[in-house]
Amino acid sequence: GTGGHLFPAEALAVELARGGEAVQLVTDTRALAYAKHFPARALHATPADTLRGSGPLAYGRLALTLAKGVVASVGVMRRARPKAVVGFGGYPTFPPLVAARLTGAPVILHEQNAVMGRANRMLARLATTIASGFPVVAGLPDGATAVHVGNPVRPQVLAASGVAYAPLTEDQPIRLLIFGGSQGARVMTEVAPEALAKLPEDLRRRLRVTQQARPEDMARARADYAAAGIEADIASFFDDMPARMALAHFVIARAGASTVAELAVIGRPSILVPLPHALDNDQLANANALAMAGGAVVTPQSRFTPDALADDLEVRLRDSEGLATSAAAARQVGKPDASARLADVVLAAAEAHGLAGGSAPSPAS
Repeated sequence: GTGGHLFPAEALAVELARGGEAVQLVTDTRALAYAKHFPARALHATPADTLRGSGPLAYGRLALTLAKGVVASVGVMRRARPKAVVGFGGYPTFPPLVAARLTGAPVILHEQNAVMGRANRMLARLATTIASGFPVVAGLPDGATAVHVGNPVRPQVLAASGVAYAPLTEDQPIRLLIFGGSQGARVMTEVAPEALAKLPEDLRRRLRVTQQARPEDMARARADYAAAGIEADIASFFDDMPARMALAHFVIARAGASTVAELAVIGRPSILVPLPHALDNDQLANANALAMAGGAVVTPQSRFTPDALADDLEVRLRDSEGLATSAAAARQVGKPDASARLADVVLAAAEAHGLAGGSAPSPAS
């Protein structure tokens, strides 16, 4: 339902289309906002939702919505007759993958995170193959195994990976990129402007900030940066985020799987602030995978304060060599060929299904 789920699917679709396969996209209406570059022969929006609240009423509402989505998705499957159906996690994955199983298409799951998500855990027993973004995935159901392929990244990310990291020199502008995933994060707006305002004047005057903020927080962020005399470009969403990441000397972000994958492929040093209330601590596991390689610093949100961030940034922004070393370490973790590796897994599953019982003419993703 978010860009974090859709961007890896887009990357796979591009790879499959390059090989001459026809791709269709099934998702919910929220994710269509991120699908403008998706190379799909057809887009299908089917009913889906996430669990909101607890108790029998919340579960009943969710079950009803997902059941409607399954019925709609069965119709899509019967029309598309896919060779294979690939799910990328989140509740919008549930209806089309159940429909795929009901109509006999092979199901491939891709788990982006270092901890398997709830929707994918529920769907794992339907899967022909499970592919993973990280070498080790916690939470796999008993008896299940995953093939490590990495996290596919969009063509824009691969293009941006060709921009070499430019080490900071003393009077050069310092380009900071701050964001909280495709839907923003309020904590970044609450902490980052105040933290940057606390930096010494010689650093503050060199800052060039690009920050993603929620629409309702943009005016406040602009006012705070203006008051501190910091040049800042604030928007609720950037279509060219990979290019902006490539221009950055340093990144402050959440630790969603797509973010971590893009930072690694492009090779940029970062402070990662994992989402603190995730049931499975998946973002913490994602961030630790990059931090253990030396490509990032993990800061729990409980310690992500203006004073702490200002102190940390002052040390890091004065250490040009350390930033360059961290950028190189991040790049070593990147898997720029993840899309091709996942495409091989998908096509192998489709071929095996065809040999077992015949396959239909057009693939869907």
